[in-house]
Amino acid sequence: MQTFAPIREKLNPNIAAQKIFSLIKNEMALVEAEFERQASSNIQVINYLGDYLRASGGKRVRPALLLLSNYASGGNAARENIIRLATVMEMLHTATLVHDDIIDNADTRRNRASVNARFGNQSAVLMGDWLYMSAFETSLQERSLEILDILTRLTRKMTEGELIQLTTLGRTDISETEYFDILRRKTAYLFSACCEIGAILGNTSKDVQNALREYGLNLGTAFQLADDLLDFTAEEEVLGKASGADLLEGKLTLPLILLIKKEPETKFVLEKIMHNGDYAHFSRQMLLEKLKNFGLPQQTRDMAYSFANMAIKNLEVLEKTEYRLALEEIPSYMIERAK
Repeated sequence: MQTFAPIREKLNPNIAAQKIFSLIKNEMALVEAEFERQASSNIQVINYLGDYLRASGGKRVRPALLLLSNYASGGNAARENIIRLATVMEMLHTATLVHDDIIDNADTRRNRASVNARFGNQSAVLMGDWLYMSAFETSLQERSLEILDILTRLTRKMTEGELIQLTTLGRTDISETEYFDILRRKTAYLFSACCEIGAILGNTSKDVQNALREYGLNLGTAFQLADDLLDFTAEEEVLGKASGADLLEGKLTLPLILLIKKEPETKFVLEKIMHNGDYAHFSRQMLLEKLKNFGLPQQTRDMAYSFANMAIKNLEVLEKTEYRLALEEIPSYMIERAK
């Protein structure tokens, strides 16, 4: 099995995050304020739900990627435009999380009750829709058909990803090709759009724009691979939601797809867990031990590093600035979380 060399000096994930986000600390504060402004309404219930969502926090990785990509590619844009579009990307992401939690019947998100669990599915659906429409309304202020086209295609792909995933729930015959197709639609294309829009706002060349789009796609893929690994290796307080939830929701992620290849009879155990919706007869820890016996957590991590290395290579067209170096640090930070 191939082992990938470290992409950069490995920092503690928390230290790495502080190092990366310190570059755009002021801008991220402005994004937070803009999110509050954009999510406000003269309708009291929308304000209440919007406050609840923003208070849930999150790392705000997606707006950070837009900001860093813009600065790494020259930063030739008015600050208010960059902040506005960075906030749009966080609103789109938040809307997808709200809808995902309804589909998955999730009770928690970021260590607190999900919107659907707290306020009911009806309110959650409508709030997710409202966030989508508010994000698009805000993006129109940019008067850029190119950006609007990216956002429209992105939203369609994310919706398609959810629909495709629904057809795979409870199945143990998912191929790696199907898995990566869903992963790109649900996660990686949003990362890609953040980076590409950052480049467009920087008024860069097509080469730089394409490179940052591919960087985001590879980074998003590495991120989701690490996230799927975290579902087995991390505790609930780290995940911010129930650990082992993917399998309980009927979703087969890459480590389990690889496990079935190694030990086909395991699919009967997985089917039982998905059908019963619990780990009563075969615990998550027992499943993790099986994965470790075949070296599958490391194989998944190696695959994540492969995409991370491709992401860093995409950045070679950029000048070596502190912002490019921050973009180079992000892949390692994301993967190291899964240890």
